[in-house]
Amino acid sequence: MIEYESKIRLLKELRGQGIADPDVLSAIERVPREMFVPEAFRSRANDNDALPIGHGQTISQPVVVAYMTGQLELGGRMKVLEIGTGSGYQAAVLSTLCRRVYTIERYRALLRQAERRFDELRFSNITTRWDDGSRGWPEVAPFERIIVTAAAADVPPVLLNQLAPDGVMILPVGGDDEDQQLLKCRKRGEDVHYETLWPVRFVPLLADTVDDSGR
Repeated sequence: MIEYESKIRLLKELRGQGIADPDVLSAIERVPREMFVPEAFRSRANDNDALPIGHGQTISQPVVVAYMTGQLELGGRMKVLEIGTGSGYQAAVLSTLCRRVYTIERYRALLRQAERRFDELRFSNITTRWDDGSRGWPEVAPFERIIVTAAAADVPPVLLNQLAPDGVMILPVGGDDEDQQLLKCRKRGEDVHYETLWPVRFVPLLADTVDDSGR
């Protein structure tokens, strides 16, 4: 009962912060965030806070997850690439709203934990990869949607090249020691249109490196 009440409180808070898309709110309601945080933080899983998940990484605030998801303008037949699996929560939310999610994580330990959660919760339309996310996933590109959950210094051309025509990419841009902005990139033919959204704070997108400590 307490868990249900905290989820209802969270949904009300999200609506109060401008999250109005009923499909996104339904996805947030359906995916149990408590399954994606360390046990020590499960009592706070439905708080609208970022929480640590190990390896210097965090699970984003629910309002940020909901906002980024809504800005992707998802359709049920779309193929989505996520850079930065983390706990797996964002991928799980996306999986309820699209055909397939391809998600890449550089920390093997985090990826293995996320994979166990996907299996336990039967999210069967998520495909994972342990790799440097800055390279994308060229073997299965193009993607109708791309979401990046780590901050790049600038929009990575490699990821733009893997975005389908009329595709949308959402990512935070900015250095670790400067203000970051959430950017929406929409591909129109040979052109890309950019829209600045919210100020945010994400861990940096690290290129040319992976972490094998969880093997």
